[in-house]
Amino acid sequence: MKYLFIVNDGPYGTEKAYNALRLAMSLQKTIEADVNISLIGDGVVNAIDGQNTPNGYYNIGRMLKSILVKNGKVKL
Repeated sequence: MKYLFIVNDGPYGTEKAYNALRLAMSLQKTIEADVNISLIGDGVVNAIDGQNTPNGYYNIGRMLKSILVKNGKVKL
């Protein structure tokens, strides 16, 4: 099954990007899923490597890398 996630929020401040990536990672673990993530607008900031993660937040850059390692695709 193919899934497309469109992320247009920055990595921190809201949980929208985190929730999208968390769901994508869960789909990759449980079923054979073709996961595609499209980063638009402020969502492009999620792809910046070496992010300084605020206390209590997951590192969004690492989450994206985890999706890529499992054959997911990220488009800017």
